[in-house]
Amino acid sequence: MKLKQRVVLLAILLVIFIFTKVFLIDNLDTSAANREDQRAFQRMLAGLRVALDPHLEHTLQSPWEIAAQWVVPREVYPEDTPELGAVMHAMTTKKIIKADVGYKGTQLKALLILEGGQKVVFKPKRYARDYIVEGEPYAGYDRHNAEVAAFHLDRILGFRRAPLVVGRFVNLRTEIKPVATEQLLGTFMTVGNNTCFYGKCYYCRETEPACAEGDIMEGSVTLWLPDVWPLQKHRHPWGRTYREGKLARWEYDESYCDAVKKTSPYDSGPRLLDIIDTAIFDYLIGNADRHHYESFQDDEGASMLILLDNAKSFGNPALDERSILAPLYQCCIIRVSTWNRLNYLKNGVLKSALKTAMSHDPISPVLSDPHLDALDQRLLSILATVKQCTDQFGPDVVLVEDRMTLSHL
Repeated sequence: MKLKQRVVLLAILLVIFIFTKVFLIDNLDTSAANREDQRAFQRMLAGLRVALDPHLEHTLQSPWEIAAQWVVPREVYPEDTPELGAVMHAMTTKKIIKADVGYKGTQLKALLILEGGQKVVFKPKRYARDYIVEGEPYAGYDRHNAEVAAFHLDRILGFRRAPLVVGRFVNLRTEIKPVATEQLLGTFMTVGNNTCFYGKCYYCRETEPACAEGDIMEGSVTLWLPDVWPLQKHRHPWGRTYREGKLARWEYDESYCDAVKKTSPYDSGPRLLDIIDTAIFDYLIGNADRHHYESFQDDEGASMLILLDNAKSFGNPALDERSILAPLYQCCIIRVSTWNRLNYLKNGVLKSALKTAMSHDPISPVLSDPHLDALDQRLLSILATVKQCTDQFGPDVVLVEDRMTLSHL
């Protein structure tokens, strides 16, 4: 064989070798990542049931210290949380040592301080489980049970970006009024045989109080994030105008996502993918009210979008507000890990998992069956939306690898 032929042959063999190596490595990496996603899903299913047990193993710390140490820039709580039940048990049983009006906002809530100095946000029951909230997708009062359900859905999706929430019954006469501030106490009243309060907020009215059954009020308590992690508020790029006849730009501009991608913090880092994860989360729970969102301060777009204030959810199981998915279908990108998790939850697994996760909550059943059924139907719509994107642009463009080591950012 002539030298020139040998050189050509060697060059061809080298190209084949390089191509084969790259192809195999890429596939091995993808396969390994997918296997880890599958293992993470199985671990999540195995840990779904959270028994509210006061026992803490292998630690002398308080439940509040444990929960505070869980928080890092990319998650509120870790994947492995053997003490989760103990923290949630403390949230629902620890003595209330102070009660005040809620922090600023549009909806009724109370700020409670529990024994040990832990702040929690209490949202009272306003609707029966089977009540249908008519009108706009963001209509009605906050739903306390929606906060509980949204927290467990956050666990199931593997996001771990929602603060801990658990149901709680409180005696307004013996637990709240004796420790209430004058500002909160001034909003208490009796309606019939029921103790009620209307609090202080933008939409709080004396004519629209939240009422207990007698003195016992059902509600949810949300664990306050540690003060060492101050929050920064951002306007959601896909927020609504809330003005009749006035559309936001994303509602009429098909190229809107291209403009978003050119602005900070969506031009780099994880924030845009967080927005899309959140759109999927909000579509599943029926939350069309995410006009702002919070992240940790001074993060330069690196920390997570925190899934706070999920109470405008689970209002109408028959309403599938597709516009909530606008970030997904306009940008046509999604994390591979999110895509894998959604596929694992098909065929009724999502409904079953959420029902199991909520079964130990003090206010169980948290959701009515129509709302659980709606979750599975909405999941199918999300999967179909991603398929439309992959059909149009190809999976290599749509499915984005973004596997950061969450606890080391």
